[in-house]
Amino acid sequence: IQSGRIPPNRQVMALIFMMLFVHVLSETTPYSMLEETDSGSLVAHLAKDLGLGSGELAARSARVISDDYKQRLLLDLETGDLFLREKLDREELCGPVEPCILHFQVSLERPVEFFQEQLLIQDINDHSPEFPDGEVLLKILENSEPGTRFPLKSAQDLDVGSNGLQQYTISPNSHFHVLTRNHSEGKKSPELVQDRALDREEQAEFSLTLTAWDGGSPPRSGTVLVRILIMDVNDNAPEFVHTPYEVQVLETSPPDSLVLTVLAQDADAGYFGNVSYGLFQASDEIQQTFSINEATGEIRLKKELDFEKIKSYHVEIEATDGGGLSGKGIVVVEVVDVNDNAPELTISSLTSSVPENAPETILCIFRVGDRDSGENGKIVCSIPDNLPFLLKPTFKNFYTLVTEGPLDRESRAEYNITITVSDLGTPRLKTQHNITLHVSDVNDNAPAFSQASYTMYVPENNSPALHIGTVRATDSDSGANAQLTYSLLPPHDPHLALASLVSINADNGQLFALRALDYEALQAFEFRVGAADRGSPALSSQALVRVLVLDANDNAPFVLYPLQNASAPCTELLPRAAEPGYLLTKVVAVDRDSGQNAWLSFQLLKATEPGLFGVWPHNGEVRTARLLSERDAPRHRLLLLVKDNGEPPQSASVTLHVLLVDGFSQPYLPPPEVARQPAQPDALTLYLVIALASVSSLFLFSLLLFVALRLCRRTRPASLPGGSVPEGRFPGHLLDVSGAGTLSHSYQYEVFLKPMVPNLLLQDPGREVKENPHCRNSFEFS
Repeated sequence: IQSGRIPPNRQVMALIFMMLFVHVLSETTPYSMLEETDSGSLVAHLAKDLGLGSGELAARSARVISDDYKQRLLLDLETGDLFLREKLDREELCGPVEPCILHFQVSLERPVEFFQEQLLIQDINDHSPEFPDGEVLLKILENSEPGTRFPLKSAQDLDVGSNGLQQYTISPNSHFHVLTRNHSEGKKSPELVQDRALDREEQAEFSLTLTAWDGGSPPRSGTVLVRILIMDVNDNAPEFVHTPYEVQVLETSPPDSLVLTVLAQDADAGYFGNVSYGLFQASDEIQQTFSINEATGEIRLKKELDFEKIKSYHVEIEATDGGGLSGKGIVVVEVVDVNDNAPELTISSLTSSVPENAPETILCIFRVGDRDSGENGKIVCSIPDNLPFLLKPTFKNFYTLVTEGPLDRESRAEYNITITVSDLGTPRLKTQHNITLHVSDVNDNAPAFSQASYTMYVPENNSPALHIGTVRATDSDSGANAQLTYSLLPPHDPHLALASLVSINADNGQLFALRALDYEALQAFEFRVGAADRGSPALSSQALVRVLVLDANDNAPFVLYPLQNASAPCTELLPRAAEPGYLLTKVVAVDRDSGQNAWLSFQLLKATEPGLFGVWPHNGEVRTARLLSERDAPRHRLLLLVKDNGEPPQSASVTLHVLLVDGFSQPYLPPPEVARQPAQPDALTLYLVIALASVSSLFLFSLLLFVALRLCRRTRPASLPGGSVPEGRFPGHLLDVSGAGTLSHSYQYEVFLKPMVPNLLLQDPGREVKENPHCRNSFEFS
């Protein structure tokens, strides 16, 4: 057998494989068994004879394979005993061949090991000799001499050895006896020997019984009636022109094909010269295969030949003239082999599934053979070149199909392997066998997230159990190795209570917010999620998730200045000499929201004197819109609105009290809510003196202070707009107060101290003026 299309390097690997893994027991002692023994009979304690434990046969998947491709033996893997599966007929198995040996092999896997064994089928005397015909007619000339031998047709005995045909006997008579002739090929034939002269006129016919005996115990026999006719004198017997005849016939020749034509000549004339042809001592096989024309001598086929069964035939022919004389000849028919048998492939061991990480693994063990001979019987075995498998010859006609190394199920999960066995005949015949191999999954791939990091957005004040997003991972494995479980991993920040913020669906990776989030308390947080498969051992991977809380306009602006919850209202002082655009005060407010929700705008809703004051919408500065006149009321009340840019917007109101003063000498007017009480007449003079002295002193001090302040203002820029304008796309009427609810450190504004002139009330000289600590330039009367 040749290993076709196997590269040299693979042949070297095959040789190493055979040296390392294959052990063949070459010297074996045949087991023996009588033919026709009942099925189920014990043949041998095979495991014990091979030196193997009884359990080792099952663990190594032991198999018994016969050379004739038929399972005639049965191996018990548990006990290690070998039994007959069926009755064995030696004549059917071997025919005349002796000894009759049934060859079989014992194959084991893991590691591969072969044992060559033999079973000798012993013959029993179960067949009697049989003659081809029930009667034999023999014609003898009356002038034949004593001692002349006349060949008779042989009996057939299917047994062999001592149980086969041994001798012939004939019924007692005074003219003939029989001899047993031994041929070189082991065949025994009878010959009738004439003992005394014949006289046709005395006795024209003899009827004798010829008996064939075998050597069995007890012996068996078969008989045939021999009729002998005494003929007148016939001088010449027919003779064949050629003997032996040799001819070659193709095994595919159809029935009735002409094999050859034989010719015999007889020197006699007339009736004694007429020759007829026939088969002599033909066995059943020859009679079923060939026929001869009595008149022409044409030998033809009666059925197709089979080289694999019989390679040649020795056909004895007889030519008989009209006087009863005959001549013998031999025709040797050589059957020419034709490539008419396709190679045979028998799988003895097959693995249909293999783990993808398994090293070099034996997938199957198979046996090949071809019933043809010569080039027609030479075999080439191959598999496709693009597969990661090798064919390795192991023992005799056995091959193993093995993997080159670990496979990858993710690249290819199934292989369809076609094993092709072809002969070298003309035309070539081939046999193919398909094997389907499934690559079983091993957990060798970790889950992979679709993204390394995820960013998810959650509006603040969300409803609990809100779905905020989904993380997805895939696993290229299969089955349980690809079933994923998602989980939240402990955060790096120990202060982040992740378990109270979000949860994850372990099956599909959906993330949910567990409670309402507050942007002002937590603007963003991040954590890691894990995806683990259910393999053994389990593999996992991680992904980063960043959650951004989206701000909602849920906070109204908060006024920092002036405070609206003070016990007394703030009062701003405005000199009557103030120029247009004079900065009266600045309303400072913040919003805890962010973005446009924290962009504030200021608006003057209501004023005692419309048109006198204005407020800058983007920074909250309250300035005079025109010059003051004497007709303007000394006291004013302003109502301002602070509004953010959210949707819907939220707002807060601010109330300002403004007191007009004329220079630094004009006293404060008493608040309207303070009721005047009449002064005591006897203290009036004392209060008047004190008031005049105080006014004179304070006037001088105020004048000096006023001049100093005026000089100071001229050295500064003419006007401070009240802060920097936000960068970027920022509306001109809004003020950005972002930055965690505090004012920018770069913002500065000027604080003006206005002269405080106590209002001396003649009616109540005991009233005093107190400074309000919560208000700039504001005072409280008491």
